[in-house]
Amino acid sequence: MANAGMVALDWQQRINWDRLRKYRLERARARMKAAGLGAMLLMYDENVRYVTSTLTPGWNRLKPGLRYAMLCGDDAPVLFEQGDIGMQIERHSPWIPKDHVRWSYAWIKGAAGPASLAQVKKFTNAIKQEMKKANVAGTKLGVDFIDINMLKVFGEEKIEWTDGMTPMMEARAIKNEDEQEALRMVGAIGDAAHWEFMKFLQPGRTENQLTAHIMQYLYSVPGMEDVEDVIVSSGPNTWPNWRNFSDRIVKPGDIVFMDLAALTWNGYKSCYYRTYCAGKEPTGEQKDIYATALKWLYDSIKAVKVGTTTREIASKWPSAKEAWGYAEEDQAAANLWGHGLGLAQYDQPVISRIWSLDHPIEIKEGMVFALETQHGKKFEWGVRIEEMLIVHKDKIEIIFSFPVEQITVVDPMPGYSTLAGG
Repeated sequence: MANAGMVALDWQQRINWDRLRKYRLERARARMKAAGLGAMLLMYDENVRYVTSTLTPGWNRLKPGLRYAMLCGDDAPVLFEQGDIGMQIERHSPWIPKDHVRWSYAWIKGAAGPASLAQVKKFTNAIKQEMKKANVAGTKLGVDFIDINMLKVFGEEKIEWTDGMTPMMEARAIKNEDEQEALRMVGAIGDAAHWEFMKFLQPGRTENQLTAHIMQYLYSVPGMEDVEDVIVSSGPNTWPNWRNFSDRIVKPGDIVFMDLAALTWNGYKSCYYRTYCAGKEPTGEQKDIYATALKWLYDSIKAVKVGTTTREIASKWPSAKEAWGYAEEDQAAANLWGHGLGLAQYDQPVISRIWSLDHPIEIKEGMVFALETQHGKKFEWGVRIEEMLIVHKDKIEIIFSFPVEQITVVDPMPGYSTLAGG
């Protein structure tokens, strides 16, 4: 398909959403059974979407239990939607049988106060009923979320629960051809957003003005559901990289970087850094630092292939002590980094010297992940670069196209004072 277009057509095969829905559901079911589970209770947004192909509205995210889903044995998934919103699910999502749409029993992370325990009892009774209907009562229940009230009631009801997040992580790690195409679309949108950023960047604008402009641009794209974060940092805010934006004014000659941290197109997410210099050619030192970060990045990309492990990838990066003189790797968390992308910003594999050297994960065909590196001069400037790739049987596909081999220079002007450090 290779990024044929954004909307469905009758005359050209593009993303086959029905095939995608079936693939995700059956992959989750297969990993559930492989883990010895009779059923899974899913409360995190990305897992609910993976098995039900329904959208969690923005106000509903990060609140496990407002809506949730169950996958029991060989039955169709059951969606517990908040209140009467389930009527809209019946209307818009015909792949879920109408008799598998329920209302949820929520306690909102304990905000229901003294009523929380009573709500969890209703919640637990509904879980038991679904497992009984699917003939998996008494089997192990995998859960991706647990809280103090659930622990108490599950114990009282003698529900044998265990880890359900690992099977879901394993399922989500391998993307089929339709998911890969959705992520190519994310890459194309990201390329366009970086081009727009390059045109809009100029000294005098603030980090939050630049962020707002790209947010507005992204939300004009058809299929855009959410932009979790746009990170614009400039000057001393770029190192250490605080991964945020502020009202700081971009000055002539500033290093600036922008990260599309989870633009979400039809559920699929990005992570995409590029580094810019506003109004001036970078100094020789800045070019050298960037070249170092770029080498770290591409050395790690060249290590990616089917059958290798995250150890081989992470070992291409220097230690935190070698790079920055830090005492231990955790002090440099996410500085040299890799992470899977899909319906969540952190699918498997997550790659870091913190854990990958001792606990490697095998790289498999169909994985999609980003690799990112950074370097800089404390409280003066820093650079960060990121590429997102698809692992194929015999090659690696980089899905970003915006220039990467050097700092992108925007409207350079002559005449800077060398006495001022220019």
